[in-house]
Amino acid sequence: MIKVGDTLPATTLMEFVEVEGNGCSLGPNPVNVATASAAKTIALFALPGAFTPTCSAKHVPGYVEKFSELKAAGVDEIWCVSVNDAFVMGAWARDQRSGGKVRMLADGDAAFAKATGLTLDLTGKGMGLRSARYSMLVKDGKVASLNIEGPGKFEVSDATTLLAQTKT
Repeated sequence: MIKVGDTLPATTLMEFVEVEGNGCSLGPNPVNVATASAAKTIALFALPGAFTPTCSAKHVPGYVEKFSELKAAGVDEIWCVSVNDAFVMGAWARDQRSGGKVRMLADGDAAFAKATGLTLDLTGKGMGLRSARYSMLVKDGKVASLNIEGPGKFEVSDATTLLAQTKT
């Protein structure tokens, strides 16, 4: 399992882009984790699934709400990672109004979740292998703090906890 001091896994996540920009094509675009996290401070949080109750009602909204405070504390980007496809994450980003604040990154085949060792097996509940719920502060691609939730909990991976850790 990933721990404080470890480098993020060398995997590729996918991001749905709705507006064509400088060199960005519309639709799903690959995000190389190593390249995208280099020389940046990232507030990364992961969760079991898009449009699920706790994730939609508390987890994502908390990071959207704390965006300005996290930026003021030195966070360059906020990443939400979930084992969903990029189209679902794009639709969820629209629903959560997270555009320009939280990058909604798809871990479609759970490669990132498996590489971190932070998986959650919800096979018996019809959801298959998912990501555990956690947050981490990442500095230049390395884990500076890590907050892993217990099963069914939402107590330590919230934006307020991670914001406090930017100040330590």
